[in-house]
This record gives sequence, structure tokens and C-alpha cells, in this order.
Amino acid sequence: MIKHIVFWRLRDGLNGLSREQIAREMQAKFEAMVGVVPGLHHLEFGIDFNASDDAAHCALYTEFDSREALDAYQASPEHMAVVPFIRSARTERRVVDYEVP
Repeated sequence: MIKHIVFWRLRDGLNGLSREQIAREMQAKFEAMVGVVPGLHHLEFGIDFNASDDAAHCALYTEFDSREALDAYQASPEHMAVVPFIRSARTERRVVDYEVP
């Protein structure tokens, strides 16, 4: 099993949207992929309530069958449709991919 975790810090005021609204829109877009993207077994999207200077604003946690399934997700039309919005909304991105036997 492959775990793919992403943390983002977001702009405030993108196209008149607050960080909270941006995060909620991201959440809806990612959650729409569940049951659609092959090999994606689990997805959680969390929005931070801590609000400290060290915190990310939101996080994505996903589980995939294999590295190939993760690669297919990255290139999928569903994921590619979300990428431009996220790139315009983020100020920082951190990611970790790891395998669990």
C-alpha cells in the first residue's frame, strides 16, 4: 500500500475567496475523486483549526494500491482538473509518499 500525504499553506483572498472557502473548494474537488479514480482506496481532506504560524492550512491523506496507481492518479483527468486551482491558491506545498508492506 502507498500513502500519499500533502500539506498546503494557502493564499488569502484569491478571487475574493477566503482561505477557508479555498480549502472547502479543494476538499469538495478531492472528495469527488473517491470511487472514480482506480486504485484510490482512501481519501481524507482536513482543514486546520490550529491557526498557528507553523501550521499548514489543509492536508490531503490518500492510500493507493501501488506506486503505479499513485502515478495513474497523478496523471488522471480528475486530478489534472484540480491542479490549476491548487497552484493558484497555494503559497507552499509539502508532500510525502511512502510504502507500507
